[in-house]
Amino acid sequence: MYVYTAFILRHDSTLTDLSIRLQGSSLMHPLGTDHLGRDVLTRLVLGGQQTVGYSLLALAAALLIGTASGMIAGFKGGWLDRIFMRIADGFLAFPDMIVVIVLSGLLGPGLHSMIIAIVMVKWVSYARVVRTTVITESRQDYMLAARINGLSPAKMLSRHLLPHVAGQVLVLASLDLGKVILLISSLSYIGLGVQPPTPEWGAMLNDSRPYFQLAPQLMLYPGLAIVLLVLTVNMLGDHLRDHFDVKKEVRV
Repeated sequence: MYVYTAFILRHDSTLTDLSIRLQGSSLMHPLGTDHLGRDVLTRLVLGGQQTVGYSLLALAAALLIGTASGMIAGFKGGWLDRIFMRIADGFLAFPDMIVVIVLSGLLGPGLHSMIIAIVMVKWVSYARVVRTTVITESRQDYMLAARINGLSPAKMLSRHLLPHVAGQVLVLASLDLGKVILLISSLSYIGLGVQPPTPEWGAMLNDSRPYFQLAPQLMLYPGLAIVLLVLTVNMLGDHLRDHFDVKKEVRV
């Protein structure tokens, strides 16, 4: 932690110094400085914390809301399930990016609006997966036995149904993390996400556009960071999907 603080985060990410703007790599600034004289490495590290942290926050909120909604809709059925399906169909009728941009524009630029917009779009996919699993499992013999024995709905959901949906939801979340990272970076890039001077990879790409020919590394660093991070979480998602894939256990 001492080395991390002393050598990587030794600069203020928002402190401007026009006398050293657009400098190349040096001992004081290993990745150089941006158009306002701010240390690029410091902003890159803190920007990664912003991007990953907000992505995990939005994904966790969407997962909790979607799992709870899907379990209730699938277990109760009837008019509640029909209302849920109509809402889900409305969200799924358009691409995620379009809906998120529209919602963020309506709510106004900013961090809270961005997270709310992403959660409103992403919870539907989790709810649909959970609902389908709950409907399928509710028809099994062990659920019929649980009803006959007088087990309460809350205990049936928590003891019998939740373990069946946990693995699927975890795999879907790991595959969705890369998409959420791209959504947050995209919204910040077009000015609807994290606002200056807070460092964030998408916002750093947008700030560096006018200086691409003069200092292309300013766009290269956050761009590579986004690509590498998304590739890493996608590989993790593929690994979890293979791990929880019950079909691979079937032998002919």
